[in-house]
Amino acid sequence: MLVLIVSLLGYFIGSIPTAVWVGKAFHGCDIREHGSKNAGATNTFRVLGKRSGWLVLIVDVSKGVLAACIPHFFTHMLLGYKDEFLILQLCASFSAVLGHVFPIFARFRGGKGVATSLGIVIGINPYAAVVCLTIFLLVFLSSRYVSLGAISAALCFPFISYFMINEDARIMIIFTVVLGLLVILAHRKNIERLWKREENKMNLFSKKA
Repeated sequence: MLVLIVSLLGYFIGSIPTAVWVGKAFHGCDIREHGSKNAGATNTFRVLGKRSGWLVLIVDVSKGVLAACIPHFFTHMLLGYKDEFLILQLCASFSAVLGHVFPIFARFRGGKGVATSLGIVIGINPYAAVVCLTIFLLVFLSSRYVSLGAISAALCFPFISYFMINEDARIMIIFTVVLGLLVILAHRKNIERLWKREENKMNLFSKKA
């Protein structure tokens, strides 16, 4: 029962379509009808500008952090079996990513879950998050491809987590592999464009509004 509760809460938190709501509230448009048609931070930066982009990015990361923290509100209901708290964290977190990709509040058309996944990693394993973020920034700043940075971090995430968590938490290894694969699958079209050298470059730190 507790697994179901935290999973539903995680899904509803992840389903908050930040990019869609920001686009409609401040720009009078549906972000999913412009640019890459993806309801995520990257497309928001490109289409709506850096102010809206940073807002969407911060909120989407926060969704992941909040989802990973949901079990903290139910510690009084824990039964005490092995890895119970971690399992609840992973259920809430994975549901949040699904919610972001398939949001019930936006007709199941969402983003790719990268920012929310980062928030999840921050909430569960801050040290792994720092390493993943460093990899993302190094790849992104050197190539200016956001997608390549995200894919590189996703590929490295399971290996990073293996060396930075308790080896007894086998379920964490499985989760990191699944989450990494989910992020990579969400970027399959970007991978095709990268292969064809048709992917758009980007500078998140430009002064352009």
